[in-house]
Amino acid sequence: MSTAAQPDTTDTAPAAPLRPPPFYCPVESAIHPRADEIERRAIEWIDRVAFHRDDTDRARLLGTNSAEFYARFAPHGVEHNVQMAAHWVYWGFAFDDARCDAGPFSARPDRFLAMAGPLQRALEVPHAAFGDDPLVTALQDIGRSFQECATPVQVRRFHDAHRAWLFAVAWQISNQARGHMPDLADYTAMRLHSAGGAPTLAMLEIACGAEVPGREMDAPAVRALTEMAVTVASWDNDLHSYNKECGQRHTDQNIINVLVRHEGRAPHEALERAVGMRDRVMSRFLELRERIQPRASRELRLYLDCLGHAIRGNIDWAFRTLRYNHRDVTSLPLGTPEWADGPSDASTRPLPIPAIAWWWDRLL
Repeated sequence: MSTAAQPDTTDTAPAAPLRPPPFYCPVESAIHPRADEIERRAIEWIDRVAFHRDDTDRARLLGTNSAEFYARFAPHGVEHNVQMAAHWVYWGFAFDDARCDAGPFSARPDRFLAMAGPLQRALEVPHAAFGDDPLVTALQDIGRSFQECATPVQVRRFHDAHRAWLFAVAWQISNQARGHMPDLADYTAMRLHSAGGAPTLAMLEIACGAEVPGREMDAPAVRALTEMAVTVASWDNDLHSYNKECGQRHTDQNIINVLVRHEGRAPHEALERAVGMRDRVMSRFLELRERIQPRASRELRLYLDCLGHAIRGNIDWAFRTLRYNHRDVTSLPLGTPEWADGPSDASTRPLPIPAIAWWWDRLL
């Protein structure tokens, strides 16, 4: 448990767990046919590089089902490359637990940044010696694997996304350290990167073995679609984890708590509002993606397909992983998600949030 000052949100905890409403996500479920083998080899890799602290950490790490997670994001990917991406997801959950959510680094933004800076550089130059920190050496192992199976452009894009993630985590830790609950505008901007969505999606090109040309990947419409996928998935994760966090008395920065604090809503009202916002973004994602796909290159079409699989796969995974559904946390026995036939908020107007309102601009 972090010793950082936490925002005073104890009044936001509901008397009973909140059950997420049906999810609007008209994307078919899919998973890589070799997911089980990818998981088996990932466990062998975890035991070889040994970046977990003890058997309890190892069990918690395996309970993330990270191989399944990424096998759902890239169901038609190159098996070896999906394997390497799954390794980073396992590593990312371990890093999040050990350095972001708990321990001395999570209590002090200055200490986190002093640790994260060399960590990022170790990823960028994975053949150099950066000490014997198991998390660093494991990340360098992943970095070397990416250099072997990905193009220089794909590797650079991943590095940039990874750096943005670490910066946003520092932002989140800074809020925690001063007991500050960000408002919806700041939370949305922070969550675009603090959830780890950017590096996770940056690996899609690597997993598929297909580099998207820069003129397409850097186009405003594709940037918007990438950010929309990150936002929908991160808000979904907030909904999945809310009951667990309340059960652990860890009612910290979460879309529901943000709405409770700054809009004066009861938790169930905040849930309804969050789902409505999420559905508006989902609708815009589907509409814009449909317009782009006919003119896209083969590589971009693969990437756009995977963005949809990422949103759907994240939901399918969340209802199965022990990370959200463990007997030691207060959460609903989810099991299988329910699906909505349409968005709960069908408005096509931009959400009035400065960081993301531009998604509804004329981007083509």
